[in-house]
Amino acid sequence: MNKDLFLSELNARGIVLSDEQFNLVLSIMDETLLANEQFNLTAIKDKDEFLEKMVFDSALALIGNDLTGKEVLDFGTGAGFPGLILYAINPSIKLTLLDSNSKKIHYLNELCKKYNLNIKCVNSRGEEYSKLHKEEYDFVIARAVTQLNILMEISTPLIKVGGCLIAMKGLNYEQEINLSKKAFKELNCSIECIYEDKLPSNNDKRAIIYIKKNGSTKLKYPRDYSTIKRKPL
Repeated sequence: MNKDLFLSELNARGIVLSDEQFNLVLSIMDETLLANEQFNLTAIKDKDEFLEKMVFDSALALIGNDLTGKEVLDFGTGAGFPGLILYAINPSIKLTLLDSNSKKIHYLNELCKKYNLNIKCVNSRGEEYSKLHKEEYDFVIARAVTQLNILMEISTPLIKVGGCLIAMKGLNYEQEINLSKKAFKELNCSIECIYEDKLPSNNDKRAIIYIKKNGSTKLKYPRDYSTIKRKPL
């Protein structure tokens, strides 16, 4: 995906970038690819492929969402995606990047300082952070993190009642939903809508599942991760 195609495909989806926003997106991409040589941030090293599979893919989370002024957590952010891209396009987001990998969080802290990005970067395991920060976020966004029922148990305690988990998935999302029926009931959640799309160049399928939190999460959740893995909801 070249830059012209990137912009035109986003425009077609109602996402319009200013020159300043686009330049910041490109800077984030270049910084990530450069740091990748040291930190192993991503398996994708080609710029055009990165622009499509990491940057464009991340921007899809903005479709149908107004994150302006909202408390947003990028859960399992890795190299900072989708969070960095969402912030570059809408810097009014009150964004937290969360990951258990200390080297990645150190890199993200340095990147945010360099470009004066008002982003909080946290090094913690998801279930541990979730126990300490219940109902603090309007949105939790997770891109290709783990299977849906496990993701829901760890992340939904973080979300305010009426807030939303945005789960970014690929081909097998319907199977994941079917395996998560107990989790939806137990965690007081429901599917608000599902947005389906394809990456423009290679036609890889994408699905964004919007999961609304309808009521407070039971105090016992999230359980310890070993229990979650052994007996998922």
